[in-house]
Amino acid sequence: MTVWVVIPVKPPGEAKTRLSEVLGDDERGRLAQSMLQHVYAAAKGASDDLRIALLGPSRLGLPAEICLLADPGRGLNAAVASALAEVSKQGAERMVVLFADLPRLTSAEVATLANMTGPVVGIAPDRHATGTNALSLPLPEAARFGFAFGPDSFSRHCAETQRLDLSAEIIRSPGLASDIDMPGDLSDAAHMADKLGDA
Repeated sequence: MTVWVVIPVKPPGEAKTRLSEVLGDDERGRLAQSMLQHVYAAAKGASDDLRIALLGPSRLGLPAEICLLADPGRGLNAAVASALAEVSKQGAERMVVLFADLPRLTSAEVATLANMTGPVVGIAPDRHATGTNALSLPLPEAARFGFAFGPDSFSRHCAETQRLDLSAEIIRSPGLASDIDMPGDLSDAAHMADKLGDA
């Protein structure tokens, strides 16, 4: 089975702006880069057969052999929809959307998303069960999936799965739930303390 893991990334300087009250620009940049490297390593360690792609303006220092998918510049949901269309054209049988701010993510968690089979959508909520930190989409069944990242995305993605008459599997695990958005989340990145300065 051909599985793509797509990791959306932001341009340097635009990552983790909600941490600006406790981290300076350089610290936020270093933390974002460290988390991206961690997520990439977790995906790479999940299986040698996964196709890993970054979705954004550049590879941000990651290896040149990583596929870079263009962001059409109309926001996150449009960008991920564009990636879905592109990997579908390239014969993907499943696409995993995985965010780059998951410092506790494990390769086993990525493998759970990648190894799903049949017309099942995997949805990994955040720690509050309101946001979505990862999706696993079967293709071609979910080729017209309407992405709704933003407020209440977890319930909206569940509803979209129902609209497409697909089954949903909710994946709750520490590494997938623990994203870093607000200052109170930084304890989950404590092992990256060298990136956090005096925070």
